[in-house]
Amino acid sequence: MQKTLTEKEAENFLEKEGFKVIKRASIKSSEEVKTAAKTIKFPWAMKLSSTKIAHKAKVGGVILDINNSMSAQEAFDKLSKIEGFEEAIVQEMFSGEEAIIGIKKTPEFGHIILFGHGGINVEKEKDVSFRVLPTTKKELKEMIKETKFYKILEEKDVTLEEIEKNIDKIQSLVKKHPNIIELDINPLTISKNKAKVIDARIVLEE
Repeated sequence: MQKTLTEKEAENFLEKEGFKVIKRASIKSSEEVKTAAKTIKFPWAMKLSSTKIAHKAKVGGVILDINNSMSAQEAFDKLSKIEGFEEAIVQEMFSGEEAIIGIKKTPEFGHIILFGHGGINVEKEKDVSFRVLPTTKKELKEMIKETKFYKILEEKDVTLEEIEKNIDKIQSLVKKHPNIIELDINPLTISKNKAKVIDARIVLEE
């Protein structure tokens, strides 16, 4: 059997394992929107969270640049009307370059790690590279440099240290939790010398 974690569960899981996750709150009612406004600074991103919907952006389930409480209420009302809605996640906005780091467990090779240019166009661009785990830090650095995204990071003077740390953490995570079938951090947003998990998806083998 497989279990797909909600976004909240996936992000909480990663945070407990030492990943830096963006400040956030889950909301299920208009009252909780008001409560979140007291602890999370605007501007916000608000996202649909549902175990039934894998690609929330495709159903209009992501609203960005929410600057005040009135806009937040309007955004929540809109998301709550989407079929399959379970809750919404509000997050502080954090800008930077968007990477994807992923894990997939295969019958042939076991766990494979992926790195590349993340965001909503990841499937269209397909700017990713792969390695079979376990692997060395040298091989992981080579994996990063194989992507076109690496040149963008160089041009923006973004340090690779935080990316390498997160990839290394994922490799350790799989050793600790071999029942992870799939894991996607998309995006891991990188700004100069900071990197934060903005969105995550995890599928476990039970």
